[in-house]
Amino acid sequence: MDQNVFDDPRITAVGLLYEAQAGLAARFATQFEEHGLSPVEFEVLTRLARSPNNQLRMTDLAAQTSLSTSGVTRVVDRMERDGLIRRRACPSDRRSSFAVVTAAGLDRLDETLPGHLKIIEQWFTGQLAPAQLDGLLDGLRRVRDAVHPGATAGSTEPPGSPAC
Repeated sequence: MDQNVFDDPRITAVGLLYEAQAGLAARFATQFEEHGLSPVEFEVLTRLARSPNNQLRMTDLAAQTSLSTSGVTRVVDRMERDGLIRRRACPSDRRSSFAVVTAAGLDRLDETLPGHLKIIEQWFTGQLAPAQLDGLLDGLRRVRDAVHPGATAGSTEPPGSPAC
């Protein structure tokens, strides 16, 4: 095998992405644990809080998190027992339900976010000039949309009129 293939910038780009993600994930996990959250629970709370009416259909939550529908069900069950989210039936389709962040879930996010943002600033965005960050965001959105087209499912519905 030609040794120069390993110097390919495509391999370097993906390797750097994995390394950066792993380093950030380790720092985030420690900080989430201090607030009684797993990384996936934090992601679920954040996605719900950023969605119209603080809710998403369970299927959209699965698409946004890249979890299976059964994986989302298990996480939602656990978070519902902890009082962080609740389920709400869809009035027009009994087969569908929403995951809705509760006041307790929003409180947990409010407690967790300052430290999370500090880590992001120190280890990620603070490492980049504003123009570099803008370019990175654009590039990451392009890649995300290509490899994970369902990543924003349900996040653009107008408040008060969630489709089931």
